[in-house]
Amino acid sequence: MSSTTARRRGDAQGLRVLVTGASGTFGQAVSARLTALGARVVGLDLAPRADDPVEVLACDITDDESVRRAVAAAIDRLGGLDVLINNAGVGGPAPAELPPGAEVRRQLEINLLGTWRTTAACVDALVAARGRVVMLTSRMAVMQLPLAAAYGASKRAMVAYADALRMEIGTHVDVTCVYPSAVRSPIHDSTAAAGLSLEGMSSYEPLDGVVDTVLKAALGRRGRRDLTTTRRGAVEFFLARHLPRVTDRIIARTLAGRARSGAFAGAELAAGVVRRHEEKA
Repeated sequence: MSSTTARRRGDAQGLRVLVTGASGTFGQAVSARLTALGARVVGLDLAPRADDPVEVLACDITDDESVRRAVAAAIDRLGGLDVLINNAGVGGPAPAELPPGAEVRRQLEINLLGTWRTTAACVDALVAARGRVVMLTSRMAVMQLPLAAAYGASKRAMVAYADALRMEIGTHVDVTCVYPSAVRSPIHDSTAAAGLSLEGMSSYEPLDGVVDTVLKAALGRRGRRDLTTTRRGAVEFFLARHLPRVTDRIIARTLAGRARSGAFAGAELAAGVVRRHEEKA
């Protein structure tokens, strides 16, 4: 079934889907749901797992040749491609005041350039199928949180890439950005280990809501440019886009409270933030 027919029916039966980061929390959940709805799904991941609900091909999205081979193999297995879900991504602590190091480069390489590489390798097949691209971005693409500059920068750049892609192939392919807030998953582990937990800065949302929104982007009868995953997320998205000074004040006030409460005690990467708030008090 073509993607056009599936969209007209609003279902996934026979849809040919490629999911990146398919062995992670989001990837497994999205792949399982699509498969249950009748889609044919192949995944890509750096480290496929035995409990993956679909076939997952080993792929390093930071490597041009690895992406070329894996995408070609996936499209061959599927017999074409109707939907690409760019889900692969990593996070980690990266204060904006410090020089960019290996952690910053890792996040930009995977979140932005990995998405770019994979999408470019899929473009011909997607154009032929009049398909769709779904980008798992982040609320931080529009509303930056402190001490995580690399993640926000990579996701904002991912949205800019999606906008350019839409201009170039939008005659044949829909491109949708999905903006989750925070979901409990291993992506936050390195930040928590550095003493920079999101607790208190973000409200966690259920994984199922994110999956529902991804499916809406992939299966909806009409392509959507941007989709948030909760009502609160929709409000935050609106404020960040149209009243950024409001969201800046809210985040700054929350950060100040956490810095002064000792939430970052012993966190070397937050030492500058803590010191400046103590001096201001």
